[in-house]
Amino acid sequence: MTAPESNRSLGARIFQVVGAQFGVHACMSGLRMGVPLLVLHQGLGAAAAGFALALFGVGQILMSLPAGFIADRYGVKRPVYGGMATAVTGAAIAAAWPIYPVLCLTAFLAGAAIAVVVVAVQRQAGRLSSDVADLRRIFAWLTFGPATSNFAGPVLVGLVIDAAGFQVAFMMQVGIALITWPFIWSIREHPLTPPTQGRLQGVWALWRDPVVRRVLSMNWFVSSTWDLHTVMLPLLGHARGLSAGVIGGILGAFSLAAALIRLVTPALAARVKEWVLLSCALGLAAVLLALYPLLSSVAAMAACSILIGAAVGVVQPLVMGLLHQITPRDRHGQAAGLRMMMINASSISMPVLAGSAGGLVGVAGVFWAGAVLMGFGARQASGLRSLLDRGKA
Repeated sequence: MTAPESNRSLGARIFQVVGAQFGVHACMSGLRMGVPLLVLHQGLGAAAAGFALALFGVGQILMSLPAGFIADRYGVKRPVYGGMATAVTGAAIAAAWPIYPVLCLTAFLAGAAIAVVVVAVQRQAGRLSSDVADLRRIFAWLTFGPATSNFAGPVLVGLVIDAAGFQVAFMMQVGIALITWPFIWSIREHPLTPPTQGRLQGVWALWRDPVVRRVLSMNWFVSSTWDLHTVMLPLLGHARGLSAGVIGGILGAFSLAAALIRLVTPALAARVKEWVLLSCALGLAAVLLALYPLLSSVAAMAACSILIGAAVGVVQPLVMGLLHQITPRDRHGQAAGLRMMMINASSISMPVLAGSAGGLVGVAGVFWAGAVLMGFGARQASGLRSLLDRGKA
């Protein structure tokens, strides 16, 4: 096979794995916006809406580790079909019986579904590569997919809710989840490597590995930065007297920068070692978080938001690629599940911690505490140099 033909073949397979998670991810992100809105529309209050929203994360946390074990045992097709069916069920029951207990069940099912699908697809994606350069390219595109579905799902749901109501919007999410089917149907299953250890023993062994633990901690630092920025920027913007539209635009600039930087991450990683990129990204995030509360103009805040988004956006595909390089082949799914569990634990805990701390030390104090945390993360990233060299020796 010639090089252009090989590149076209890899491009087609990347398209398959990106598409295999797009439908379920867009379904989940749409429901994540629609469910709490309906709860508020029914007059049940912000606490009820917040509880329903939290169940999306709870479903992901509880299913992340089992999803890794399932993916290692069964490959990609069966888990993704199961996750797709779970997401379809969740959206369908919300459309048929839009009452609070059912909406809570929908939230939990959608969160569980995306955990199963994403872990299985990440494991499959790692098996498409023939070298490290391919691995970086694959995971850069794979992480770009959820950024797109996070935009498409809520936008479509919002438009349909305004035009036809919540139940029609939820039924539309059934169709969106089914977009997954043709992509996963066309994927070629790779030969399975039976796990050499049980689920708990395998995960514990991964966590005891200092390199794996350090790489996963990088992802946690970045996830914490993302969550802190998302929670605290509206509070800072409100204190500055900014409108909701302006605050939303600044947040949107952050997300867009985080998505677009992933397209050039493979080229950066080909020229700069991973530990250097990780250390520089977290160090830059630390400096920018420290500066954020000192900024007063919208332009300066937007520029800072874009730079933070670019810094944290570099890290995710690097971490996913490193995990596949340093973990045993029969435990790639468990490593992906452990990573997802840590991300979702941060997504649930960080907003609560940041919001509570904001009431005690002020918005600026939370940003500065985050800067100190990211500075520590940058130092931890620099420590990867000796660990990775030792692993290669």
